[in-house]
Amino acid sequence: MSKKTAKKKNVMVEENKVDKLLTTVFGDPQKKILRRLQRKVDEINDLSEKYEKMSDEKLKETFEKLKKSLSKKDLDDILPDVFALVREASTRVLGMRHFDVQLIGGMVLHEGKVAEMKTGEGKTLVATLPVSLNAMEGKGVHVVTVNDYLAQRDASWMGKLYDFLGLSVGVIINDASFIFDPEYDNEEHEDENMRKLRPATRKEAYAADITYGTNNEFGFDYLRDNMVNEVDLLRQRELNFAIVDEVDSILIDEARTPLIISAPAAENPESYIQFAQVISQLSKDDYEVDEKRRSVALTESGIDKIEKLLNMKNLYTPEHSRAVYHVEQALRAETLFKRDKDYVVTNDGEVIIVDEHTGRLMNGRRYNEGLHQAIEAKEKVPVLQESMTLATISFQNFFRLYNKLSGMTGTAFTEAEEFQQIYSLEVVQIPSNKPVIRDDKEDLIFKTEKAKLKAVAEAIKEYHAQGRPVLVGSGSIEKNEQIAKYLDQVSDAHLSDDTKEKVRDMLREIAEIESIGDSCFNIARTISRLRSSKEEFTENQYDNIKHMFELTDDALSQMSVVLIKHKREVDVNRTFAIESDINNYRALLRTQNINDINEHKYSYTAGTLYMDIIQECEKLGDYIVNVVEARMGVRQQDA
Repeated sequence: MSKKTAKKKNVMVEENKVDKLLTTVFGDPQKKILRRLQRKVDEINDLSEKYEKMSDEKLKETFEKLKKSLSKKDLDDILPDVFALVREASTRVLGMRHFDVQLIGGMVLHEGKVAEMKTGEGKTLVATLPVSLNAMEGKGVHVVTVNDYLAQRDASWMGKLYDFLGLSVGVIINDASFIFDPEYDNEEHEDENMRKLRPATRKEAYAADITYGTNNEFGFDYLRDNMVNEVDLLRQRELNFAIVDEVDSILIDEARTPLIISAPAAENPESYIQFAQVISQLSKDDYEVDEKRRSVALTESGIDKIEKLLNMKNLYTPEHSRAVYHVEQALRAETLFKRDKDYVVTNDGEVIIVDEHTGRLMNGRRYNEGLHQAIEAKEKVPVLQESMTLATISFQNFFRLYNKLSGMTGTAFTEAEEFQQIYSLEVVQIPSNKPVIRDDKEDLIFKTEKAKLKAVAEAIKEYHAQGRPVLVGSGSIEKNEQIAKYLDQVSDAHLSDDTKEKVRDMLREIAEIESIGDSCFNIARTISRLRSSKEEFTENQYDNIKHMFELTDDALSQMSVVLIKHKREVDVNRTFAIESDINNYRALLRTQNINDINEHKYSYTAGTLYMDIIQECEKLGDYIVNVVEARMGVRQQDA
């Protein structure tokens, strides 16, 4: 053991001793909080019989009386009655009665703290207690979910309870907004609960007592409100109280993720190409990379070399500020952002960002401030127009604007210090309703990355033999490929290389067909966005879209033939020719669209929606080709 390691270990031991001493003297702070809240729980339980005897109408009447009493009392004064009443109402309306530990969780959220609750402990139901209590003030309560589906599901599910109590519920999703209306029935919706979500304006949804939505939508609407010139155009009210689901993911993991509203900037793409060529001529001695801070800086030799290449006497003068900007972005693109880890490049030359947490491709997302263009120039693919930032805010700064903030998750205590330092949020661990029987194993530590990945592959093989499904997540595509390599090494020997290849092709087919479905959904969503906006396509735009649809329909028909008929009966070149036509037509329309916007034939918004549809059609062509390649065992370039 090194002296440094030994010293660090001794410090940790001493810190543990101090913690134990403080706990001995002052008591466990978590237990003290739970004991205090348990007394409130006892008070709520004592009120249960009172509310059980009431009729539905009497319950509603009592809730209104409690609401009116706020002129003389505060929320804490009426909390026991409200929690007891809401629990009884939930039992009747939803068939679910809050457990005592759920009452504790609700009080923790009301106090503006983070509630750590095990998975399956009913956090959705827990939230109804502080939501109902705080909604009584009429200032609005925001319930933040991680995706649009959960926002709609939870609002529909819990909406029945809130409606019983006389509280209105709004929902905000990516391209629509709703009000929960028990009298409304959307028969087209497959989910019976969601049929009660009546379309409404965003302003109406925010005016509701309770509003469900994602962190993205709340944040972007805040930015949009800060860009309007008239008070009547504001959508949101004062940011009063927010309960954030999966709070560690949103407030810690994504805390510094910026929300950005942008517009096209008049920047010459050739500049990015020029500076990418300049940076490519530098050596490792010409810059210093800080991997931890994700930053890079030129050394003196690097500055000298760039000044010579650009024929400049002094790079860092006011007249060369734009050159400095391009140098910095090109250098970041070259050194900090790696292909197939931070981004991928598609067959048609599109740079797509890879989510660092999930490894998923983030279609439609682009790096800001010219970084994406610098990467495109580095990869020698078409450099798309740069966007100019009009408004931006990080999740961290946005959620700190709320008067009161709380959250819930299954894993918060490990980030307790960060919650306290950044948001002044205390973390409280809520005990489970029943003892946890799950056996959490100790972490395994390996000396090398190779040994770890090999062990992962062996474990997957073992679980597979037991018939247990396995989900493997990693931080990058590169890591996924490494794991796949080790899986090949430990896979059953009786599988021939030909069989393994067929399995890979089959899995590829499935993935690409799923992507086809995603693109069709994206097209439908874009059309829905157009209809809900004040924009309209020109006749020429509609004609172009129709022709693109005809091409993609032809490609889909060819794919169907490939999937159904024998290989000998298929003309694979026909599919490839159609995909080429789609690519060429998309390129033509893209250039035409830029010119039409500049000539004010239609708005930038209409042009963006129009190209979103065209680009999705182009993606459909790519996915179709990939399916055909996998089924036929050929590659487009070899056909």
